[in-house]
Amino acid sequence: MNDERSDNEPEERSWIEKIGQLFSSEPRNRNDLEDVLSIAAENEVIDEDARSIMEGAMQVSDMQARDIMIPRAQMVVIRADSPLEEMLPQIIQAAHSRYPVIGESHDDILGILLAKDLLPQILENDSSKFRIEELLRPTVVVPESKRLNVLLREFRENRNHMAIVIDEYGGVAGLVTIEDVLEEIVGDIEDETDVEADRYIRRISDDDYFIKALTPIEDFNEHFGTTFSDEEFDTIGGLVIQALGHMPSRNETATIDQFEFKVINADRRKIHSLRMRPLRD
Repeated sequence: MNDERSDNEPEERSWIEKIGQLFSSEPRNRNDLEDVLSIAAENEVIDEDARSIMEGAMQVSDMQARDIMIPRAQMVVIRADSPLEEMLPQIIQAAHSRYPVIGESHDDILGILLAKDLLPQILENDSSKFRIEELLRPTVVVPESKRLNVLLREFRENRNHMAIVIDEYGGVAGLVTIEDVLEEIVGDIEDETDVEADRYIRRISDDDYFIKALTPIEDFNEHFGTTFSDEEFDTIGGLVIQALGHMPSRNETATIDQFEFKVINADRRKIHSLRMRPLRD
């Protein structure tokens, strides 16, 4: 028994000493913290899920609202002048819990409608009494450059779940929810209303797409008419790692055929999200 303990002691001292050295003073940079997490995970002080969440939390501090927002063109909005009979089928089909309510255009956000606030209206026999303005919650507006860690803190402190993202000219660029931010930390949060295509690929503009790294190559090929092989890798993230030849960090880019992929969020083990743009001839 003594010999067995003696054999293990040098290895134990090795990683304990490394952690001790890193914490002998304040960590100098993010690499120091990542080294601590790596050593702790390797020695089963924490599990890989805990490590991934902590690294995701650090990555979020570098990300902005524009990186993950649902773009203006894909926002599901309710027109304030729509009668209740037209509004309800739209809400049922989208199956969201919150909807921006607009006036004359997408730039005219009047407030946020919670689907649950319509329940009493459904029981009301006289729909002519319906006034959507009386149900609206205040709109939270943030710039595209809003840091996600700051936004998450504000969501929690003010108990908000959705923010409208505006561009530098004050126009509506998109929206972001608390779930969008949390997914960048803990990974995809799936529910029964998620649609496969919407979960993986999101069009920002004609030449800019937000792509989940877990997007199956088959789905990507179907969406963009490409013929990427899925014999070696199942996901777009795997193709990007292969193209770069190493595990990439944030903002690294890879060109695959006629597409440029930029890493938005990644840790030491995997890529989480990408921005993709087709390259013009």
